[in-house]
Amino acid sequence: MNNGSVRKPKYTLPDFLEQFPDDDAALEWLMGFMYPAGVKCHVCKKVTPHHRVKSRKSYCCHLCGHHVHPMAGTIFHKSTTPLRLWLYAIFLMASTRTGVSAKQLERELGVTYKTAWRMFKQIRSMLDEKLGPVGGEGKTVEVDETLLYPRPKRDREGKAEFKPKTIIIGAVERGGNIKTEIIGYQNREVCEGYVVANVLPGSTLYTDEFKGYYWLWKRGYSHATVRHAVHEYAVGDCHVNSIEGFWGNFKTGLRGCYKHCGLAYLPSYLNEYTFRYNRRFSDVAMFNHFLARIEKMGWWVPYSERGPRSFSEIV
Repeated sequence: MNNGSVRKPKYTLPDFLEQFPDDDAALEWLMGFMYPAGVKCHVCKKVTPHHRVKSRKSYCCHLCGHHVHPMAGTIFHKSTTPLRLWLYAIFLMASTRTGVSAKQLERELGVTYKTAWRMFKQIRSMLDEKLGPVGGEGKTVEVDETLLYPRPKRDREGKAEFKPKTIIIGAVERGGNIKTEIIGYQNREVCEGYVVANVLPGSTLYTDEFKGYYWLWKRGYSHATVRHAVHEYAVGDCHVNSIEGFWGNFKTGLRGCYKHCGLAYLPSYLNEYTFRYNRRFSDVAMFNHFLARIEKMGWWVPYSERGPRSFSEIV
């Protein structure tokens, strides 16, 4: 694994402009990415050569004329925004550490704010990761929780109405991946249950002095703490600076870039930061990691593979 001493690969704006000079080049790339082994025609029942249809964003089978739409079923489905602008939005999101606002995308692409917000929402929808537990024998894991205080709303009389704070817990393996989750309560049952479900036994756990982690040694973990209450932040190798650095980037992005995030959309924003963090030492440019997540959504089934519809569905 790259520990930061090796120069990381870069994908710059000139690289993007060279790879995607126009919308046709972007569609050609998407076609090759979605069908790397060629297109199996649903009519001919075999892999056949296809050519680009000039009047549509599709490809046509040489033998039978059946059309294939590379954008169908992806996050670009039925979007009137040029594909090249979609890829540029992905490039912007992959090139930052603390996020890019939809307002900034609106200014750069010349689209409406509603379109820019939807584009980022669609991109974040493909960044969810279903990772297994972190840690294990000989591995060091830091566990910590953080609080998000929503901006208070004021009534007509100017009185502030404070909402309950949001609690996020995370576990990061040093030099490895991080797992995060939004929890409802900050007590021993919730925190200990999160650790048991997401950290493998035999790991060396480092936490702060919160009492919810006190009995983890009974669960098969080697546990040590740092006492923040007395301004103790590191005792040898015992510290939680790695996960607190992640919280710092995440909360800085929410406050400085996005300003506000509702609880309904908070998991998708959290996925974005987690996705970038887990690939910080990768030998592949971050932009390529984002592109690798483009796929056909589960609900999409090609028309030729659909069964006969009922009369009620037709009318």
